[in-house]
Amino acid sequence: MTGADVHDPAKEQRDTVRALALLSLFFFVLVAGAYLYTANWGEAIPRDGTSLVVGRDFLNFWMYGRTALTPDPGRFYDAVVYNQELATLLGENYPGQNWSYPPSVMLPALPFGQLTYVQALLCWTLLGATLFFVVARRHLNDPRLLLAILLSPAAVLCVISGQSSLVTAAMLIGIFACLDRRPIVAGVLIGLLTLKPQLGLLFPVMLLASGRWRVFVAAAVMSIAIAAVTAALFGPQVWADFVLKGLPTNNIVLTDPQGIATPFYPTVFMNMRGVGASYALAMAVQLCFSALAVAAVIWAFRFRRDADPRLLMALFFACSISLVPYLLSYDTLALTFAALMLLEAGKLDAAGRRFAQLVFWLPVLQIVFGAWHVPGPALIAPAFAVYLVLRLRADASPVPAPA
Repeated sequence: MTGADVHDPAKEQRDTVRALALLSLFFFVLVAGAYLYTANWGEAIPRDGTSLVVGRDFLNFWMYGRTALTPDPGRFYDAVVYNQELATLLGENYPGQNWSYPPSVMLPALPFGQLTYVQALLCWTLLGATLFFVVARRHLNDPRLLLAILLSPAAVLCVISGQSSLVTAAMLIGIFACLDRRPIVAGVLIGLLTLKPQLGLLFPVMLLASGRWRVFVAAAVMSIAIAAVTAALFGPQVWADFVLKGLPTNNIVLTDPQGIATPFYPTVFMNMRGVGASYALAMAVQLCFSALAVAAVIWAFRFRRDADPRLLMALFFACSISLVPYLLSYDTLALTFAALMLLEAGKLDAAGRRFAQLVFWLPVLQIVFGAWHVPGPALIAPAFAVYLVLRLRADASPVPAPA
């Protein structure tokens, strides 16, 4: 047997890291170049190559801040009223949109709404990129992996969409860093995460399972305080409008029989809808995956609480993606980070390294498969969760005594 035939896990890990760094750089240059080239920068609010405004999803966030101080801001949860407002601003032919966030988003959006759209988008992007870079650098020592995560498909899609995933991923990572050292800070961050609630639905389950009562109470107090301040500043009616008008409008994405949004939702529900499954069948299957995700989190944080916190964090993020029907590709950034952190720490075997690569490219795989309504990418996060559960079980198994 030659030296080249010897299995070398360290070399395989180095090769994986190098490939992720180089391919992420290539992906960034390709996507950024195409996006900048096809955008129309000649308007006050520039448009991208699809006729949407640059930073497309940021438009909604900016409008929350822009309209927060107007009388009855909750009226914009009515899709007709909101799109009439957008038509006044952007022209009659602008594609229809709806307010998808809870009214508490008006609090962080308010200062951005006082700026022009381009100024606000630039400040928002710099804020998110800086915050995520600072947090990621504290946990990743290999500069190649830091480059890979900053240029990952999830991060690039977040910037193109003007989304909040850079901020929320930094918050999610910070929560796990503070769980035991600074429980009050962790609770406050969880409370703030209610601004995008689908990302934090498993936190009550995890906190109760692990007995972290101080974190739980701090999170509950912060959540109630945010809701109360929102009602006090913008009127309690805004919450009623969100429940009665906003939530039903948001559900249109899930009930759309054409599956137009399928390429951007790496969830089990949307993968099934993409192949023509009925709403009831897709939701039934999604609920099965949701129940398994809850069970995995309860088991891990109840009976493996003292396991490697990096494995527990990655499992939590994988289960969070598996839990919900409504979640977009850029929201996989926290799981991408956790997978790369495990890779750097040498916690992944050959199968684990393949999973890390699949997680990294999940947004691209969902776009490609989703465009052709082919299911599959939604199984990456649940499969990675199963792998992590098996690793946690193996790490907890007693070492057999020597013969």
